[in-house]
Amino acid sequence: MKLDILAFGAHPDDVELGCGGTLAKEIALGKKVGIIDLTRGELGTRGSATLRDQEAEAAKGILGVHVRENLTFSDGFFSNDKVHQLEIIKIIRKYQPDVVLCNAIDDRHIDHPKGSKLVSDACFLSGLMKIETEVNGSSQEKWRPKQVYHYIQWKTIEPNFVVDVSGYMDLKVAAVKAYSSQFYDPKSNEAETPITSKNFIDSIVYRAQDLGRLIGVDAAEGFTVERYLGVNSVFDIK
Repeated sequence: MKLDILAFGAHPDDVELGCGGTLAKEIALGKKVGIIDLTRGELGTRGSATLRDQEAEAAKGILGVHVRENLTFSDGFFSNDKVHQLEIIKIIRKYQPDVVLCNAIDDRHIDHPKGSKLVSDACFLSGLMKIETEVNGSSQEKWRPKQVYHYIQWKTIEPNFVVDVSGYMDLKVAAVKAYSSQFYDPKSNEAETPITSKNFIDSIVYRAQDLGRLIGVDAAEGFTVERYLGVNSVFDIK
């Protein structure tokens, strides 16, 4: 299946938190969208890899994502090397996305910038015909996404552009809350983490509202780019 958008996250829930509203909107507009989780999040303080597998599947259904795969890289310890790049190249060539969304270029969790660079590098390498890959015994054709964009995560990074996600925040929040093991739960007896506070779960909405305020809409998600954005006319910019 060819996809319009393929969103990568170092951990299950990264994509929902970073660009869940954008994905929900594009799906509603008829785009085919997939999510690739690099790891199962097995080092997470709360929950377990098996539970997070189940939560990821539930979030997939909430957003209406067409496909979701987990590459089962080692949480915390995967590297930006040939072995990992080739696995991502296979995925890119399999789904042939026009747009790739991936982790923040700089963030608190070490896997986020590491995953960001890994995916970005693999997107470039995937377009080189002399890199040969195959899946299920069949050779793959080269494919390079037209655009690679990075969503914003824990750190407040200045976006290069924002997407109006007004009307899609309820779906985003519901998809995030599908990961009930990871976020605010006053009844939980498990250890507290920076993402288990009520302030963090509330921040999903108020950060989107603040970005929306800056462009005159109810809510927005921000992205950074790897190269200049081009427009045909100054009137194309909202």
